[in-house]
Amino acid sequence: MLDPALIVAVIVFIALAVYTLTGGADFGGGVWDAFASGPRKSAQRALISKAIGPIWEANHVWLILVVVLLFVCFPPAFAAISTALHIPLTLMLIGVVLRGSAFIFRAYDPDGTADGDHPWGVVFAVSSIITPIMLGVVLGAVVSGDLPINPDNGLVVTDFVSAWLAPFPILVGFTNLALSSLLAAVYLVHEARGNAELQADFRKRALIAGVATGAAALSTLIAASSGAPLLWDALVASSWAMPFQLLTGTVALSGLGALMMRKDDLARVLVMVLVVAVVTGLGLGMLPWIVPPDLTFTAAACPPLRAVAGAGGLGTGQLLVGAGVCVALCALQGQCPGRDERLTGNHRIPPPLRLGLGHLFNRVSHVPVVAEGVHKLRGPLPVELVHRPHRDRRSRRFGPRHQRIAVVDMQVHRHARVAGRRLDAHLWVL
Repeated sequence: MLDPALIVAVIVFIALAVYTLTGGADFGGGVWDAFASGPRKSAQRALISKAIGPIWEANHVWLILVVVLLFVCFPPAFAAISTALHIPLTLMLIGVVLRGSAFIFRAYDPDGTADGDHPWGVVFAVSSIITPIMLGVVLGAVVSGDLPINPDNGLVVTDFVSAWLAPFPILVGFTNLALSSLLAAVYLVHEARGNAELQADFRKRALIAGVATGAAALSTLIAASSGAPLLWDALVASSWAMPFQLLTGTVALSGLGALMMRKDDLARVLVMVLVVAVVTGLGLGMLPWIVPPDLTFTAAACPPLRAVAGAGGLGTGQLLVGAGVCVALCALQGQCPGRDERLTGNHRIPPPLRLGLGHLFNRVSHVPVVAEGVHKLRGPLPVELVHRPHRDRRSRRFGPRHQRIAVVDMQVHRHARVAGRRLDAHLWVL
């Protein structure tokens, strides 16, 4: 029978990989927002905001899942990490809050002039750079093995600074920043499809970020020989080290080659595989330790029943959240008809989303808020005149009323005939 602690550990690393693929790319978007330049500077920042917009804050749910699993299933490890590394953790959380606040304040600037040169744009860009660095610093400090546990009282022995303010954790932080920038640039190449000039801009940035990621990763691996000896032994001297290094290097070079050959979809897949490989290597290199050199996953685990319950409940929640995020992405990042284009039967939700989740999303969505948000992100929405029965509150009589509605008004579209055809979808893809 599998050890429940190891099952939870696998879930933790899966959540960490998903957070890197989603939240890491959002941080990278902030990096490229800071370095937007040239005659298409405004267009670059507009594309970044459009790409981040739909689920920019929902991405942090994966980091929350990691924290909750550590707190519930590995309390001694959570106590050691949160105590010894509270300074970089606090800086990271401040960065997350400032980044989200700046993104919103910049988007709702009353003058409509907020961009990367606006004070809120600067806050957004700087916090997008600091936050992934601090996250990498925390991971590097945990892996380094500089968080010993006092056997007498079970508390971590630390001066609160030396464990994370060291070459190896800092290099891990910059590697995480470079990897996030690479992810974001590759994603943005895909988002800019149809605009060859913007694609060329972000393709160039992706190649630069790819080279920077390789250099940072190599420097980090060299620094691990003295800064994280347990990880060094696993990544260099173990039986799986050489095949893993060859596979990771091949995927990285293939991704850069695909970018240069303008095979953007293939490049995106390869970069995502690279991220998963990096997180997998980190996990394999740490096993069986959760906080080296004194705490293993098994030793730090709570009673098995609580671990199984926590893993089952939070794992199920993870699947539901993932499904909800997919629905949100499909709803807010599809193709929108032109301003004067009328709805036809071709503009409907794809069959895979005609499920209970789409119906649930339809019921709980606040239509005016959704319409306003989509209007800001995607531009003016097509509207239609529909004939709808209306009940007068004073006379309590029903009468006809013509109403202009946006295409996101799902409740009206259930019973409306638009362009001579009845819409049978609960949620229309924008």
